Amino acid sequence: MESNKERVETLLKQIKEFPLQPGVYLMKDEQKKIIYIGKAVKLRNRVRSYFSGEKDIKTRTLVRQIHYIDHIVTKSEYEALLLENNLIKKWNPRYNINLKDGKSYPVIRITSEEFPRVYRTRNVVSDKSQYYGPYPDVKMLDDTLNLIKKMLPLRRCRTLKKRESPCLYYHMGKCSGPCAGLISKEDYRGLVNKARAVLTGRTAGLEKELMKEIKALSENLEFEKAAEIRDQLIAMQLLQTEQKVEDFEEESRDYIGVDTSGNYYSFAVIQMRKGKLLGKESYRSEYYGSEQDAIQEFLLRYYGSPDRDFPARVYIPLRDRELIQNYLSREVDGAEGMMLELPESKRDQAVLNMAVENARSDLARKLQDLGNTPALEDLQNVLNLRKLPKRIEGFDIAQLDGHFTVASLISFKDGNPDRKNYRHFNIRSLDGGIDDFKAISEAVARRYSRLMNEKKEMPDLILIDGGKGQVSAAQSVLDALGLNIPLIGLAKKEELIFLPGEKEPIDLPEGDRALRVLQHVRDETHRFATSHNQKLRKKQISLNSLENIPGIGPARSKKLLTGFGSMENLYAAGADEISKTAGISLEAAEMIREYLTRKERAEEP
Repeated sequence: MESNKERVETLLKQIKEFPLQPGVYLMKDEQKKIIYIGKAVKLRNRVRSYFSGEKDIKTRTLVRQIHYIDHIVTKSEYEALLLENNLIKKWNPRYNINLKDGKSYPVIRITSEEFPRVYRTRNVVSDKSQYYGPYPDVKMLDDTLNLIKKMLPLRRCRTLKKRESPCLYYHMGKCSGPCAGLISKEDYRGLVNKARAVLTGRTAGLEKELMKEIKALSENLEFEKAAEIRDQLIAMQLLQTEQKVEDFEEESRDYIGVDTSGNYYSFAVIQMRKGKLLGKESYRSEYYGSEQDAIQEFLLRYYGSPDRDFPARVYIPLRDRELIQNYLSREVDGAEGMMLELPESKRDQAVLNMAVENARSDLARKLQDLGNTPALEDLQNVLNLRKLPKRIEGFDIAQLDGHFTVASLISFKDGNPDRKNYRHFNIRSLDGGIDDFKAISEAVARRYSRLMNEKKEMPDLILIDGGKGQVSAAQSVLDALGLNIPLIGLAKKEELIFLPGEKEPIDLPEGDRALRVLQHVRDETHRFATSHNQKLRKKQISLNSLENIPGIGPARSKKLLTGFGSMENLYAAGADEISKTAGISLEAAEMIREYLTRKERAEEP
């Protein structure tokens, strides 16, 4: 069986024969199945780059699967893009973009039949049907569909069969009877166009028609019918006002936000039509090329169909837009005038930022659904761990000028916070001194000596918020306890990973999903330590304030604060309650009540 080294050497020999011309390369696995298709300006240089220098984990994952590489030469980069797109559609390789809806929000479908249906669905089929939405607010979708059904006598039956006489819906005035030939295709198309107007918010003409109809019915003394249409008009106007208005720009626009973690991508598309936020779509995919290549491929998949509602402008963080712009303009009907741009105005940048936040939020949900296993696998590889770090514990120290020094212990399970196992330690060994190394040593010693004594399971990885000094202090404690638990430190400023005994830290690129897990753990340790430190300081200030009351010493101050939980609760208490809680006479309690009342008045603005 061929070794990994032999496999790579064979591939590199093959790549040496590749031309320095534009073209497409097809990477195949051991069974010669195409797993990735890419384009290149210079084939030899691009393909060789996969096997040279330090690569991120997703590239290394792809390279491990490659056993054969074919190539096709083209005359230009543009022709390479055309060929790449056609081949991806044909072969659907595992490591290319394969869009999946990030959310199963319902949409409204207008079918492509001679007499179209209008109905709600969650399945988007690649035919000539038109889709509107998605609708995160399902009530708004239902209200819209109900309005269309009341206003427009469109067919209700799933399959249109010829009938001699129409069904009950026709006799109720809720269907125009296309099954019985009671309406022409042209007239029915007019009804469907009105439904489209409602769905796109372009209802000015329809509103005028309804107003004329109301007036004519009123003149003919048909007040009930007039009132029914008036209600439909009010409902339609209400639907329009419920849509979120972003600006007064009539030009249609799409904003595409992107977020990535390793080989996982999320794309969020925010659609603006006639100044209104029409909808948001989220898509997820795995991809093993660069982020810019991923964005290009997403654009090809998303806008590659002539059934798309093409906007005038698309704002997207893509540096090299000319190639994709030319492709869409030349090859996709309806996309001729669509421009790909970077945002220049604050308004467009703000909406693009919103799209990015939506992509980030969607990707976070995806990773949480996965239990963050892919990120943990990356972390295992980066740190060369024997086992997957499913349980990670993190430590941080918080203090104020040597006072109220506390250590936080937080726990992550499968890459996500496990808050029921959070702990904090009030550090006892410093006596007012400032020594983070000693504080870390105490917290680590207390935590793991207890786990040893109670014979409880140890974590798979310990993370210290800090650099070499903190890591060394913690490692000394583990060595003294005879524990062999992987330990690292994460320094805030440069986000470098420090390992015990290693001179050089590990520097992962920004956005790396293994680094994100560590940052999440580190940030939680800091938040938890700081919040507990603040509680102690506030409690001490409250105690000092109570000790200013004549006859109230440290013991009674502590008893009062412990009994009531906070100064706010103590302020709200009456003399009887204070007397009972603190175990003091009613006279003393009334003196405390009087003191607190004077203090409260003095603090009023």
